[in-house]
Amino acid sequence: MSFYLLKSEPEVYSFADLEKEHETLWDGVTNPVAVKHLREMKQGDKLVIYHTGSERQAVGTATVTTVDTSDSKTPKVRIKAGRSIQTPRTLAEIKAHKLFADSPLVRQGRLSVVPLTAAQYEWLAG
Repeated sequence: MSFYLLKSEPEVYSFADLEKEHETLWDGVTNPVAVKHLREMKQGDKLVIYHTGSERQAVGTATVTTVDTSDSKTPKVRIKAGRSIQTPRTLAEIKAHKLFADSPLVRQGRLSVVPLTAAQYEWLAG
């Protein structure tokens, strides 16, 4: 099992939207490195949903339900809502934690799909 963090602007698509819909197709990703991470996803992988913009915090969890990589330029990843994170982890907390010292989450701030270690996932998801 792998772990990833997915970034979304809450005004565009929030974790609350995912909770209402229960499942969604995660799309709109164009950065080649982020697309590569989407292609690597497998059914059952665990996700953290992170709100960008003015919030800048990890707010919920989700799970990958299906991955269609038939078009390598735009992989289709369907995700299912998990639960809200009781105490959202802010970007400041993430940057200050030694677990994330070498993470693309803090080193490549504009990357919208970020791989996580199991320890990073557990810390973010609470």
